Amino acid sequence: MIKKILFYSLILTLLSFKLYSMDSISVKVLVNNEIITNVDIENEAQYLLALNNRLKNLDNKIILNIAKDSIIKELVKKIEVEKYFLLGQKNSQLENVIKNFYTRLKLKDENEFENYLKKYNLTINEIKKKVEIETTWNQLIYDKYKDQLNINIAQLKNEINKLVISKKTKQYLLSEIVFEKNKTKSLENTINDINISISEIGFENTANIYSISDSSKFGGTIGWIEEKNLSRKMSTIIAQLKIGEQTKPIQTGNNFLLLKLDNIKEENIKINKENELKKRIQYEKDKQLEQYSKIYYNKVKINTNISEY
Repeated sequence: MIKKILFYSLILTLLSFKLYSMDSISVKVLVNNEIITNVDIENEAQYLLALNNRLKNLDNKIILNIAKDSIIKELVKKIEVEKYFLLGQKNSQLENVIKNFYTRLKLKDENEFENYLKKYNLTINEIKKKVEIETTWNQLIYDKYKDQLNINIAQLKNEINKLVISKKTKQYLLSEIVFEKNKTKSLENTINDINISISEIGFENTANIYSISDSSKFGGTIGWIEEKNLSRKMSTIIAQLKIGEQTKPIQTGNNFLLLKLDNIKEENIKINKENELKKRIQYEKDKQLEQYSKIYYNKVKINTNISEY
């Protein structure tokens, strides 16, 4: 029965690739009953290159392997969210995420982003479909775990009061690599492999290869983070770094984190306590939801049939 489903799915898939000959298309991965072809992987590679140009410095085989892992992850999420949501509906978060994409690329608007995508044989609609899967996944995680979020509001208020006295705030431009302990290697060997990779191909490309965070698509770039939004432990660690340096591995739950300090700026501040508290609460929620997202994804992936050919 599975072979029959695979055959008909393959026919439909092949018919959709008008620019490719039948001989040039092959099945590379089967996720449950959904097919990933070499063409899908090549298109995903173009998508990742569009988001992070530094990837082009890597060997093509490595790029395609990163793309394969990326599209498997997307398909696993898509299969799961379709159990709860109907995709293709109006999504209020879509435009904000698209804006975040082109802002990261230093493009001024969606039209400029669309022209940029043409260089990679991509369309804005293709990107929106991918973004829809991710935003719907985030909604699923929120629905499942919102009652388990634990925000210490009293502590946040205390931190804000201290900040008002200081009159200044630092902001750090950070990149990250979030990794798991390899089951077949010691933690020491895993860290050594990552450090060797960083020295050979740079932090950004290493993030694409090793990081399990969604920021890996952007070479690990997180963006500007205000010092006040960091825990005291994390703030102390980052304060000891010079621009361009990275932390030693920091354990966060079951994962490990490397942070790279890309830049620093310091600003005078005028704080509205109420607005600041809302921002901090949202930041804490996002941080906890990201951890739940990783946990839930790993659980879903274990229960998904993934076959590579």
